[in-house]
Amino acid sequence: MFPLSCVVQDYAWGKLGSDSVVAQLWSRGDPDRQINSEKPYAELWMGSHPKGDALIIDNRITEKTLSQWISAHPECLGSAVREKFQDQLPFLFKVLSVRLALSIQAHPDKTLAKKLHTQFPQHYPDDNHKPEMAIALTPFRGLCGFRPIPEIVAFLRDVPEFRALIGQEAAQNLESVAASSDEAQIRSALQRCFTCMMQSGKKECAEQLNLLVQRVSQQAQSGGDVSPCIGDLLLKLHLQFPGDIGCFAIYFLNVLTLHPGEAMFLGANEPHAYLEGDCVECMACSDNTVRAGLTPKFIDVQTLCEMLTYTAAPASSKLFQPTPIREDPYAMVYNPPVPDFTVIKIEVPPSVSQYKVAGLESASILLLVKGQATISGSQEGLSLHPGSVLFISANECLVLNVGSTEPLLMFRACCLL
Repeated sequence: MFPLSCVVQDYAWGKLGSDSVVAQLWSRGDPDRQINSEKPYAELWMGSHPKGDALIIDNRITEKTLSQWISAHPECLGSAVREKFQDQLPFLFKVLSVRLALSIQAHPDKTLAKKLHTQFPQHYPDDNHKPEMAIALTPFRGLCGFRPIPEIVAFLRDVPEFRALIGQEAAQNLESVAASSDEAQIRSALQRCFTCMMQSGKKECAEQLNLLVQRVSQQAQSGGDVSPCIGDLLLKLHLQFPGDIGCFAIYFLNVLTLHPGEAMFLGANEPHAYLEGDCVECMACSDNTVRAGLTPKFIDVQTLCEMLTYTAAPASSKLFQPTPIREDPYAMVYNPPVPDFTVIKIEVPPSVSQYKVAGLESASILLLVKGQATISGSQEGLSLHPGSVLFISANECLVLNVGSTEPLLMFRACCLL
C-alpha cells in the first residue's frame, strides 16, 4: 500500500475553480496546490493510464509512477487479474466535475472496437471496449438510453419542430408500431427516426432548433410551463452548443438525475451524455468514444446510428443499484456486468473509531472523499484526508483509525473476477 499523487485534466467542460469537486479534492490532497478560479477542473485520474499516470508518494519506493510499479511488481494485481488482463490494471478510476454537456456518445463493444481501431486508428486509438459507471457525489444529471416509445411519440406530437426534423414518414412509422409487441419492428422504426434526425442537414437543424428555442423562450418569459418540452434543459443546451443537433436528443433519451450515492452503468452501444454535476466514475481502460453531438470533437454520426441497441426503457430502469457486503456493514458494492471493474462505497460513521479495509484478490485504488483517518501498522501515522488516494495491492489489508466528527466516505475501485 502506498499513497498516490493523481492527475487533473482541465477540459473546457469542467467546473470552474472551487465549484469543482475535482479541484477541491486535488487541492486538499496537497496543501501546496492552489485552485485557479478561472480554470476548468474536469477530471481527476487515479490509475496507470498512459495519458495520466499517477505518481507514487513514498520515498522507500524506487519506481516513480504506478505503471512502473505494476510493471516491476505484477503480482500486486492478483493472479486472476494478471491472467485475464496481461499484467495490466484493467480500469481507470476518476472523479468528474461537469459544467457543460459532455457529448452525445456511445462506446463500442470489443468486436466493433477492433474494427474501428483497424479502420480509423487516429480516432479510435485502441481495440478495447469502454463500459463505464458513474456514481453521483452531488446531484448529477445525464442522458441515458432511449426513452419508452410512448414518451417519444408524445414529443413527436407536441414538439412540431422535432417532428419536422425527423420527417412525416419516419414519425408516422414509429407511431404506427408504438403499440406493437414486435420488438424488432419497434427497434427498426426507432432507429429510422433517430437516424433521420442525426443525419439531417445543418441548415435544417439550425432552422428548426431556432424556431423551437424562440417559441420556448417566449413561453418561459410569459410565465408559461415549458416542462412538457423539457424547455429548461433545451435552452441550457442551446446556450452551450447553439444550433447543435444534440439539443434534440433530449426527446429520444432519458433525462436521469442521480442523487449522491446513486449510479448509472453505461454498457456497450448505449447512447448517453453527462450534463452537469460531480461523480465518481470507473471505466475500462480505453479511449474509444463514438460522438455525434454536443461536442467540438470528432463526430461519427453514421457509426453511432448503426451501433446503438435501440432498446427503449424508462429512466428508472437506468439506475444501477448497489448491494450490501455481508461481512462489512459499512460497505456497498456496485458490481456491473463486465469483468473490468467494480466499485465499493464505504461510509463509516463517526461513532466507529477503527475500520479495517479488507484484503481483496485484486489490486485496488482507494479514494477518501470525506472525513479524516490515520493508518495503523507498517505506515503508522500516515494521515488521510479528502483527496487522499491509496494504491492497495491484492490480498493486502489495512486498518484506519477514524479521527473525525463526520462520517468517513470512501470509494474503492477494484476488479472482482
